[in-house]
Amino acid sequence: MSELLRMDDVWSGYGEAIVLEGISLALDEGDSLALLGRNGMGKTTLIATLMGAARQTRGAIRFNGQDIARLAGHRRAHAGLGWVPQERDIFASLTVEENLRVVARPGPWNLERVYATFARLHERRANMGNQLSGGEQQMLAMGRALMLNPRLLLLDEPLEGLAPLIAQDLLRVVGEMVQEGRTAVILVEQHAHQILPLTRQAVVLERGRVAWQGASETLSAQPGLLDRLLGVGAR
Repeated sequence: MSELLRMDDVWSGYGEAIVLEGISLALDEGDSLALLGRNGMGKTTLIATLMGAARQTRGAIRFNGQDIARLAGHRRAHAGLGWVPQERDIFASLTVEENLRVVARPGPWNLERVYATFARLHERRANMGNQLSGGEQQMLAMGRALMLNPRLLLLDEPLEGLAPLIAQDLLRVVGEMVQEGRTAVILVEQHAHQILPLTRQAVVLERGRVAWQGASETLSAQPGLLDRLLGVGAR
């Protein structure tokens, strides 16, 4: 597989505050990465840095061979980065279908495929964004990101606040994407046991730095290490 994303010695934050220090990682086409760490350790900032929503002060980020440090967020999306933020950020005044169509780009993910993947969205396609439940909004946020047909999908704690059955359904979709291998995935989650089985690589952040990096299978097989790195979040 060819390399899709590389971060070399990246420092970033907000305003004058530095959150990430010296982050280096790489991801191949169709690869998958579990981004782990306790609250406040820099996971969301790393995703925001990739999308241009946090201020990068040092280092380099290359996506598909292109230096994207100076690209605006919408240009990064056009380059192939899809983002499902914690806040979901769906368009409340648009219908489900309008939310999906407004960002659509050519590729295998189209309206029919999103509806086949998330049957509930098809049922609610005429409803406004603000008429959806939290779980439905999360499905819509993910479906909208997929309609961009991204080469890399960034999922920032997509299971937060969801009912167990909906969370399992979303995990199933992510697992199918990983198995298909068309889209690379970076998945942020506090509960390692839910995402390590789905991903090939894992990175654990501690106070804005990489505390551990390696194969997901290796980390999953060491519960003592998981406890030391993540505490109760590993269980």
